[in-house]
Amino acid sequence: MLGVVKGFLSFISVERGLMLFMIATGATFLVAQKPTLVEAAYLGFVAFCLWSGVDAINNVYDVDLDMKSDSFRADFTRSLGRFGILISLAIFVLCMALGLITGIQLVTVFIFVGIVAGVVYSVPPFRLRQTIYKPLVNVSVGAVPVLIVASFFNIFSFELLVLVFLIGLSTAANSLWEDLADYESDFAAKARTLVVVLGFKRGFFITVLVGYCMVPLMVLVGILFHLSLLYFIVLGVLIAFMSLRLIQHRNALFKSKNIELDALLQLGEAFAKDFVLIALVQTGNLMINGFLNYQEILV
Repeated sequence: MLGVVKGFLSFISVERGLMLFMIATGATFLVAQKPTLVEAAYLGFVAFCLWSGVDAINNVYDVDLDMKSDSFRADFTRSLGRFGILISLAIFVLCMALGLITGIQLVTVFIFVGIVAGVVYSVPPFRLRQTIYKPLVNVSVGAVPVLIVASFFNIFSFELLVLVFLIGLSTAANSLWEDLADYESDFAAKARTLVVVLGFKRGFFITVLVGYCMVPLMVLVGILFHLSLLYFIVLGVLIAFMSLRLIQHRNALFKSKNIELDALLQLGEAFAKDFVLIALVQTGNLMINGFLNYQEILV
């Protein structure tokens, strides 16, 4: 029973769903400034369901690639057969229903946009997941939940646009880290992701550069939304953690020209896991500080 539950949570990529839940909930507190907790939880649940469905259908079509990068998830997905696609479709129907319940057309439109993005990302003949355009499509993963929140409250401000850009860029960077972990399977499948096209090491450096480019945006968001000192402290700790990890492996990454590919792949997988942790902590940081601002408004 526990194996089935674990397999299903892996199938819907629950860690990303939780991240998107926190993004939508945090955006609700930041953008609306005076929502109810029920509204925040509802919009967070919409984001969770939307991207659980998107990840599920992606895992259905990624099953062969996942045999190398995540064999447990691949085995569970394969055991589902056609039922895996039905689960994805059922989640998409639920998402559209949740949008229609709000009675706000633009909310439903953005949910539909998210579903379309998920389909062209994963499903043949589009299958942008295996192309150099993958990060651009992944921008929608973060941007759509924030736009759903903005549509729900009909608030489209400069601060909101900065938040959309930051979260969209963050999820694009996340896709680059995933490409590092999936390099071997993508290369074997002759995929044309950015990391495969440029080579592992160059792809790694670009991914790190994109990560550091997000720091000024994260600081700007903190300033625009008047977030507490706690937000900046946590952000500083995360930057320091990532920098220390790079310093720790500086010889392999920056000095050694003869390092074996297997060693680089192991580093890629390790850094990909680090980035997932960093992304979860930072989205939680954004949500918690948005909630703290909301509490101050109530007072």
